[in-house]
Amino acid sequence: MDTDRTASGPAEEAALDAYSRVVTTVAARVLPSVAALSVRTARGGGAGSAVTFGTDGLLLTSAHVVQGARDGSATFGDGTETRFRVVGTDPLSDLAVLRADETTVPPVELGDADGLRIGQLVVAVGNPMGLAGSVTAGVVSGLGRSLPARDGRVTRLIEDVIQTDAALNPGNSGGALADSAGRVVGINTAVAGYGLGLAVPINATTRGIIRDLTENGRVRRAWLGVAGVPVPLPPEVAARTGQRRGLRVVEVVPGSPAGLAGIYLGDVILAAGGRPVSDGQGLQRLMLGDAIGSRLPVTVLRRGALVDVVAVPTELSR
Repeated sequence: MDTDRTASGPAEEAALDAYSRVVTTVAARVLPSVAALSVRTARGGGAGSAVTFGTDGLLLTSAHVVQGARDGSATFGDGTETRFRVVGTDPLSDLAVLRADETTVPPVELGDADGLRIGQLVVAVGNPMGLAGSVTAGVVSGLGRSLPARDGRVTRLIEDVIQTDAALNPGNSGGALADSAGRVVGINTAVAGYGLGLAVPINATTRGIIRDLTENGRVRRAWLGVAGVPVPLPPEVAARTGQRRGLRVVEVVPGSPAGLAGIYLGDVILAAGGRPVSDGQGLQRLMLGDAIGSRLPVTVLRRGALVDVVAVPTELSR
């Protein structure tokens, strides 16, 4: 047994060294760009983290960290402290963009969470429990999770949320979740339970949200006016379309874009905008600003026949 331990020792040490090198390299790359935030609102003080992602003082954080605040202070790892103002928040994606009065720290490189795999190494950087510049490492333990988000009377699901076992604690919200190359692939948003943390992904959808917040201070969303539930498709339809599920319409708001287009209760939505729709999230991801006022082709299954209609989504009012 002693011989086995001796033989396995070098291999274990080599693996540990490789793991440590990755984590320390990512930490060195990302840590300087992560700030500790301090905000004060009518409800009291709050704290969190933010990531520098632009060359002109732009910071990315969680919307709930700065909820109700117009400004605050940001402190970086080198001790630099600066004021920031809130450029825009989007509670329905739990993302917010801030602009620091002055900062000389380098921006992070934003990655693409759509390329993540379960078991992949990730590193979380933030300021949990007031402990500035904290680094934890773990793996992607789940993908495709959904996280409910609410803004006034509107409730939506944040899609494709990243689940990780890298330790997250209060104060980590708004901090970076980076891959082994040091690219930020998520913004830490919540602690789901013991040993589980969640992060909003950086992907094509959230890049669009970040762009809207930066340029307009808000995110415009489109509204179709339907509610549905996923249902399995008949075998012959599944074979013809290449998809197994569709979205059965259970509610159509009178006078809504869906109602005006001729979508009816009981229809099963198969595709919208040329993309397959198998659940509510599939339809929701199309409802961003570009869809407002644009023609949206929709294919539905109605009494065994495929029917094409065209809807024109309007802007969602809150």
